[in-house]
Amino acid sequence: MWRSDCRSECVVGRSQIVGRPMAQLLLQRDATVTVCHPRTRDLAAVTRQADLLVVAIGRPGFTGREHIKPGATVIDVGMNKVVDAATARRLFGDEAGKRVEIISKRGYTLVGDVNPAEADEVAGRRTPVPGGVGLLTVAMLMRNTVKAAKLRRTRDSDE
Repeated sequence: MWRSDCRSECVVGRSQIVGRPMAQLLLQRDATVTVCHPRTRDLAAVTRQADLLVVAIGRPGFTGREHIKPGATVIDVGMNKVVDAATARRLFGDEAGKRVEIISKRGYTLVGDVNPAEADEVAGRRTPVPGGVGLLTVAMLMRNTVKAAKLRRTRDSDE
């Protein structure tokens, strides 16, 4: 069973869907958790203390280098559609070409709540968007659906 080896964890976002459940999961593993939101006073000073930073606030590229402790692990839970090529260039810097191309084809590209170009300068690790925790969310949804179906089948056969 995983136990927190970090000295400090911070969850940015207090939603019923991600922020609060994530904080509870971390607390169950003996983590010391700080829960913040975009209006937290001096948010960057708070988040810069975290060895593990989970960001789920629904604002594309909101979390930048000033929010991240050097070497920290950053989990980007955000899933935002960006339709503007200029915003994609700001978020992805030299790597923006592919994202701009996706915008021209599809009309949008998916980005997280963490500015990837800035985060990668500071963070030790960072989950990508897309391709990060979204895949785990789908996997857990499928697992829970199968589990619920099996429980229902068992209950129906007992009646």
